[in-house]
Amino acid sequence: MEVDAHGLEVLDQPECLRLLASVPVGRIAFTDRALPAIQPVNFALDGSDVIVRTGPGSKLGLAVQRAVVAFEADDFDPASHEGWSVTLLGEARAVTDPAELERLSRLSIPSWAPGPRDRYIRISGRYVSGRRINAVAV
Repeated sequence: MEVDAHGLEVLDQPECLRLLASVPVGRIAFTDRALPAIQPVNFALDGSDVIVRTGPGSKLGLAVQRAVVAFEADDFDPASHEGWSVTLLGEARAVTDPAELERLSRLSIPSWAPGPRDRYIRISGRYVSGRRINAVAV
C-alpha cells in the first residue's frame, strides 16, 4: 500500500473509479463570472468520465462549456474517522451528438433537483487521484 507524506493511502485509478461509482452525489468546482463556485450534482460514470444531467440554461451548464473543472466525491464515517476522497480534473463539455445522448439517457442518474434535466455534461477523466484515511489506533 502506497502512502503519501501525511500517512494517507494513495489510491490508484481503478480504485478511485470504483469508489466514485459507489456514491450518488459529487461536487463540481468551476468558475462562475470570474469567481470560484462549487455545486453538488448527481452523476454517473461512463468509463473514466463523469456524466452530469442539467437543465436548459442552467448556471452550471453555461459555466462549464469547454472549461477545465474539478469534480470531487467522498465518503467519511465520523464515528470511525475513516473515509476517502477522489478528485477528477478534466475538460467539461456539453454532449450534443444524438447517438451519445441516446446512450447516456439510459444511464441511471437520478435528479434530486426540481425541473427538467435533459442536458448532459461530460467531464473527461483525464487526471484522477484519491486518498483514503484509515482509522488510527490510539
